[in-house]
This record gives sequence, structure tokens and C-alpha cells, in this order.
Amino acid sequence: MNVLGGGTDITECLRIAQMIERHGELFVGRVYTPVEIDYCRSRRMATQHFAGRWAAKEAVLKAEGCGLGAPLQAFSVVRRGSDGDEWIDEMRYPGSGKIWQLVDLPCADGHAAALAMPPGMSVVPSEGPPFSWP
Repeated sequence: MNVLGGGTDITECLRIAQMIERHGELFVGRVYTPVEIDYCRSRRMATQHFAGRWAAKEAVLKAEGCGLGAPLQAFSVVRRGSDGDEWIDEMRYPGSGKIWQLVDLPCADGHAAALAMPPGMSVVPSEGPPFSWP
């Protein structure tokens, strides 16, 4: 039996903004690649893009099963294409050589979320609200 795994992460944009404000270039340079930094800083809402890249990197590390045991700057999760309203991309994780498909997930304002899954899988939105709270 072949088991397929994936990873998800949700990040509060304010938390990333506070890390950038507190630690500046030291934080940015340790977490993001130069390509990611250029990408995020070229966007109108740079902090949200930095948070989105953080969520995507965390999702990949969770999918790999290594958590924060791997350096975040070792790989890049910059988007190169879009499909409708969702950015979709694939990246090869350098530690294992596995390819992960990345999807930015919709979430509450002030947050960024991402999913890393094996290539060829799809995300199918459900009808109506995704969650029901008592």
C-alpha cells in the first residue's frame, strides 16, 4: 500500500511582521532566499507575502516529516504561475528530492495558509462553509 502524505500550515501575518520589525534583515536573511525576499518586497502587501512564504515553507517541512529541523533558507517557495485565483506551484525539496505541489489556502483575514501535497492531487472546495462550530 502506498501512503500519500502532505503538510499544512497557517501563520498569523502580525507574528511575521513583528519578527521582521524586531529582528530586521537578520530574520529575513535566515528564513527567506534572495528570490523570495525580492518577490515579497515587490508586492503591495509585503508582510502578507512573507507570511504566505513562511506558511508554504512550514507546510513542506511538515510534509517531509522534518519540522524545523531543516533550514528554511535551504529551499524557495516563490510562485511561478497561477490557476484562477489560487497560486499553484511545485518545488523539489533538496533534502529528499521529493516534489511537492504547493497551494495557498483561503483563510481568515490576517492569516496566511498553505498546503504541500504530492503532485497530481487536487484540492476540491466543498459546498458551503468548511467548518461548523457549536
